[in-house]
Amino acid sequence: MAARRGALNPVARTKRGDRPARVEDVHELALGMPHVTVDPGTRNNPVYQVGGKSFVFFRNPRPDAVDPDTGERYPDVIVFWVASEGDKLAMVQDQTSPYFTTPHFDGHPSVLLRGSRVGEISYEELAEVVQDAWLSRASPTRARKWLEEHRLS
Repeated sequence: MAARRGALNPVARTKRGDRPARVEDVHELALGMPHVTVDPGTRNNPVYQVGGKSFVFFRNPRPDAVDPDTGERYPDVIVFWVASEGDKLAMVQDQTSPYFTTPHFDGHPSVLLRGSRVGEISYEELAEVVQDAWLSRASPTRARKWLEEHRLS
């Protein structure tokens, strides 16, 4: 039930255009979706939820996501839910893409993105990723209503 690529909420398109995304946009976009609550998470890394289900969260440094040169844990990993394994693969298979996954997330419907690489995607693409994450976790009724309101159904 994911939003179609290129079918971004018209308000976001006209308000932000196609500029590079920023980490603060993740927060703004997640909070802009309906029925969202924020759990402070560990180390005050926000976890955005709809209906008690996480759809975007800022992850603590973990041993499965490290700099290949230094071995240092990435301190800025953001997790986005996706609708399906196919959507996940489409996002992470391109080696030039900033999206990635780790063995820890094998079988989990999510992709990872480092905060330091958010600017490699446009605001419009980030908005679609956040909307798709929300849609993948919202109840069918909420998702259907949102899609109807945004003419994306």
